[in-house]
Amino acid sequence: MSICMDADSIKNVAIAVIKNDARAVQCAAGAVDEAFVRVVHLLSECPGKVIVTGSGTSGSIARRAAHLLSVGGTPAFFLPPGDGLHGGLGAIGGEDVVIAISKGGSSSELNEFCARGKELGRALVVITSERDSPLAGLADHVLVIPLEPQADLGTVIATGSSLAAGALLDGIVEACRVLRGYEWKSFFFIHPGGAVGKNAAIALEKLADTGGNFL
Repeated sequence: MSICMDADSIKNVAIAVIKNDARAVQCAAGAVDEAFVRVVHLLSECPGKVIVTGSGTSGSIARRAAHLLSVGGTPAFFLPPGDGLHGGLGAIGGEDVVIAISKGGSSSELNEFCARGKELGRALVVITSERDSPLAGLADHVLVIPLEPQADLGTVIATGSSLAAGALLDGIVEACRVLRGYEWKSFFFIHPGGAVGKNAAIALEKLADTGGNFL
């Protein structure tokens, strides 16, 4: 059954959700601690690849993170836990690091993937909001995002929590890029397509003027 809403009510709903999402993203800063620094060093010094995984909405964030890590000079790929448990775990080598994203850390499929992936790889990093979850208990390194209870719609639709995890991973992407000494000219070499590649020369000039900093 549909509900009748006037224009102002619709706007108010959207604005409330957007503001709630913004607060959730700010919570990601609470996970930038000494454990975060250790994870950045682990990833920036990783001689292998970074495998990023997650289920559901966290899987979408994991896929995005794998792409951005690679774009920023840290070779990575996304491996869904379901695919991993059907033989995809064979892609994980002894020098690889696994990053798992899960708000609650209680997905049996993801946890089974991570338990086996940890044995195959170099280390397991978990990003979650539940420090005492089964997934966190498997990890070598845990980054806990201190989310507010109302971060997600109805506390169950992963709106704010997924954005917060994405923001934290964005911070990891840039910190690793800087530590690896991955220059912007290298970024443009692997990104010749689209408007980014077309305007590479102009962008490089602007970056040179700012000393290569994006902030």
